[in-house]
Amino acid sequence: MSKKITLIVLAFFASIFLVACGKSPDVTANASGTEIGDTIKIGVNLELTGGVAAYGQAENNGIKLAVDEINAAGGVDGKKLELVTKDNKSENAEASTSATNLAIQSQVNAIVGPATSGAVAASSLISQKTGVPLMTPSGTQDSLTVNTDGSTKEYVFRTTFQDSFQGKVLAQYAYNSLSAKKVVLYYDNSSDYAKGIAEEFKRQYKGEIVTTATFASGDKDYQSALTKFKDLNYDAIVMPGYYTETGIITKQARDMGIKVPILGPDGFSDSTFADLAGAANTTNVYYVSGYSTNVSLSDNASAFIKSYKKAYGSEPNQFVALAYDSIYMIAEAAKGAETSKDIATNLANLKNFSGVTGKMTIDSQHNPIKTALMVRMENGKEASAEAVEVEK
Repeated sequence: MSKKITLIVLAFFASIFLVACGKSPDVTANASGTEIGDTIKIGVNLELTGGVAAYGQAENNGIKLAVDEINAAGGVDGKKLELVTKDNKSENAEASTSATNLAIQSQVNAIVGPATSGAVAASSLISQKTGVPLMTPSGTQDSLTVNTDGSTKEYVFRTTFQDSFQGKVLAQYAYNSLSAKKVVLYYDNSSDYAKGIAEEFKRQYKGEIVTTATFASGDKDYQSALTKFKDLNYDAIVMPGYYTETGIITKQARDMGIKVPILGPDGFSDSTFADLAGAANTTNVYYVSGYSTNVSLSDNASAFIKSYKKAYGSEPNQFVALAYDSIYMIAEAAKGAETSKDIATNLANLKNFSGVTGKMTIDSQHNPIKTALMVRMENGKEASAEAVEVEK
């Protein structure tokens, strides 16, 4: 590392320390951004190893496919997209370090990732301080794009919907579509993602929550909790959490004879869920998704599936699709841009963008206005999907 870069990094961390100790009224005040050079440099900050590597690896595949397509078509304004990739190892602290490295040392013009909400929260201050926009394909926590005073974070965006939206979808679908008038709510109390969905579900659900139970990330044995509510009178289990735990819980629940529908958020959306649960145990499982190969949300959906299968030998899941759209959104925003700050401004003004996950308009808090899907699983596979229009 050169002496100049060392001084810049030290000064940067010193400024973060001062902000933490004495609340700065605007951390973006000195954000200078990065200049776009001979290439448009896109940083990738993903969970490529560690506990939720399945998300990061899927998103990395989507990113690379999109970049290859865009570059093959001539790039953006005649400039190729260049990827600089960092593995945050599914650790929030490492995600922050990766974001710093990408924005300051690599001087990227935009960052895609992280995939999970906690890692995005840890990385977002870097984008706010440097003026390098962060686009998370799948970070859903409501607060990711807003400051504590309710104002919008100028340099933080997302391609997926919020936790609160997923909570509404689950509440409405359980009550209206599955006629589940009584449910058990069983969620990951160690995850802000799961807690946010659970809280909104409680607010929106019109039926009776018979009992509420919690688990924690990393748990392996859930039989004690399952035994407590196994014989209660309920129509479904609503289970906000990631596939790493919910897949195991689903197996243990089915093995105990619990056959009611199990509903979850987009954290179920990975083939590892079925691997952990066992294919037969996933029948009567439903989860929220922003994408499905069974529903065409755009004109280019079929071409995307074909291209992905050719490149990777399998069908894309929602994490692939969201990351793929993220790159195309950044490419659209890079048209005519001279700096990373221009890209952020253009992202904030993006309207009626047609992605493989549907048509999107970025709202005033940098969230996409788009359609949610409810996926039904059967024998370890996605059996069907239907669009859910959330009641106002």
